[in-house]
Amino acid sequence: MGKYTLIVTEKPDAANRIADALDSAGKAERKVERGVPYYVAKRNSDIVVVPALGHLYTVAAEKKEKGQYPVFSYHWVPMYSAKRGANRTRSWLETITKLSKEADVFIDACDYDIEGSIIGYCILKYACGQKERAAKRMKYSTLTKEEIVKAYSEVLPQLDFALIEAGLTRHEVDWLYGINLSRALTAAAKNYSGRYATLSTGRVQGPTLSFLAARERSIKCFVPTPYWSIKAALVIGGSVFEAEYEKNPIRIKEEAEAVVNACKGKDGEIESIETKRLQQMPPLPFDLGSLQSEAYRLFKYTPMRTSKIAQRLYLDALISYPRTSSQKLPPAIGYEAILKKLGKTREYQALAAELLAKPELKPNEGKMEDPAHPAIYPTGNLPERALDSAERNVWSLVVRRFMAAFSGPSLQQTVKVIIAINGQRFHLRGRQTLAEGWLRFYKPYVRLEDASLPPMDEGQKVSVKQVVLEDKFTQPPPRYNPSSLLKKMEKEGVGTKATRAGIIQTLYDRKYIYEERIVVTDLGFKVTEVLKKYCPTVVSPELTRQLEEKMSEIQQKKETKENVLLNAIEILKPAAEKLKENEKVIGAQLTQALKNAKLDEKTVGACPTCHGGKLVIVYSRKTGKRFVGCTNYFEGKCKTAFPLPQRGSVKPTGNVCKGCGLPTVRIWMRGKRPWNLCLNPECPAKTK
Repeated sequence: MGKYTLIVTEKPDAANRIADALDSAGKAERKVERGVPYYVAKRNSDIVVVPALGHLYTVAAEKKEKGQYPVFSYHWVPMYSAKRGANRTRSWLETITKLSKEADVFIDACDYDIEGSIIGYCILKYACGQKERAAKRMKYSTLTKEEIVKAYSEVLPQLDFALIEAGLTRHEVDWLYGINLSRALTAAAKNYSGRYATLSTGRVQGPTLSFLAARERSIKCFVPTPYWSIKAALVIGGSVFEAEYEKNPIRIKEEAEAVVNACKGKDGEIESIETKRLQQMPPLPFDLGSLQSEAYRLFKYTPMRTSKIAQRLYLDALISYPRTSSQKLPPAIGYEAILKKLGKTREYQALAAELLAKPELKPNEGKMEDPAHPAIYPTGNLPERALDSAERNVWSLVVRRFMAAFSGPSLQQTVKVIIAINGQRFHLRGRQTLAEGWLRFYKPYVRLEDASLPPMDEGQKVSVKQVVLEDKFTQPPPRYNPSSLLKKMEKEGVGTKATRAGIIQTLYDRKYIYEERIVVTDLGFKVTEVLKKYCPTVVSPELTRQLEEKMSEIQQKKETKENVLLNAIEILKPAAEKLKENEKVIGAQLTQALKNAKLDEKTVGACPTCHGGKLVIVYSRKTGKRFVGCTNYFEGKCKTAFPLPQRGSVKPTGNVCKGCGLPTVRIWMRGKRPWNLCLNPECPAKTK
């Protein structure tokens, strides 16, 4: 093989699809060198397509001084030289370098976004011998054959250097924040306790944890106040309907009781009937955030899981590029062709045919636009392999959302009936769907339950079955879940569409938070308190938002990378100094929080015998076996203990057994499904 074109892609699956699409016979030759797959496609000239493994280069300190901070001197290095467990990337880079020697044309075909642009740029610059300025750029939003061939034939003459500059700045700023703040926390705890524990924070992680800590504090400090609600059971047309008192909620009990007393033994009369017709427009096409939120609402998939599923569907050429913030579907994607392909399946045949019969296909679009990619849409391709249930759910969701965007509005009729009972007014509401419109296309992912009312007339007498006074208490603000936290981050401008899900997962991994309805741990609180006390500016959402704006300005060539980095260092320097000055105090606080965190991980529940101690998972030094014992054992106050299985992992569930009321634990064993185990060997539920 003589000279050839070298195309660099982000992932192996993408390389395979691109090579097959560009090969004249539709099947490129697969080769492997040192475990690295690459593909040779025959076209007018030879094309070699080689994949990366995501990021092959990263930012690292110029001097390897473990744990030292502050550090402001850095450079870009191969991943294997900076991170443990990344040795595989060495052979990857060496293979790419070898393949670049005989290439005379270079094309970056990594995903067209900030991360993909950095991956391609670094490979071309460092592994291919400074070829970043000579390289061309393929831009595509799906991995369908048609779009790949089009992107290759209309290849852009150069890389998008403004996008690359913004991406490099974000990585470098995030590294500066992360390395300095994380090292400060880790060093404080280690120097105080003599034990190493991984503690981290950063430009996005800090503000996100602050949102959660603020909500947790408001929940813990919340004092419920009583209020009262009045409802009337009315008999209309032989059926009973529930009407709400017009002044609910009522803050003074005497007022509520006076209303109930006034209504006793009285009939009602219909004062007015107000009917409205409401159009509900079709939903907007998915961007990544709305797809993640919807997948959580429907399937309880975390944002990170949804992002990974969507990426697999993209690599299978089933959906367009998912990491987009766009709510636009341009005509260039080929509405009609996509619907015709989808119509080949039994599930979507009738719905696709209905849309294709419309005189014009025009989607309902939102305001948000992404310069790199349109909203997420199905390519029309059908699965070439069996999708697992999660993949099928997300694919179906994207397909139905796409079709719903092209359908008509739904039409609902609402009825508001005002009933007077001895001068006290009650509201009765009804709703009826007159035209399904887009609802039919989006089933089963949306439900509108009609609440029909019988025919009524103004002045009509109504029998009052009873009037009920309900005692209630105000509720604390709800806890964030991964979906609502994602929306909060979007609203506050913290993080990017590509990084938010990963930040949330990191908070779980660091044991700063737990549970689906997110609870902040003592460790999470302490990290937030330390940062807010000693460097509040660094973890403020305002600073993070300003930096994001600066990076957008770099992309628009209104700001420079150098200015943004200098500004970041100016903010970080005094923050790092303040943390170092107070290292002992911070270390003591973090060490105690880490101890509490470890105890919480082992705590199963309250001791049922002494009621003062806690049941914790204990390992015996003598026997090497584990069991659950009371913390008061060490003080000679309680000898309560329960056996545990000696194989597999054990974690507290936080729940009690319904059979006997003792705490339960979750057991994981290799080759078996996890199960909950009641600690009580004589639990009545075990003998059934």
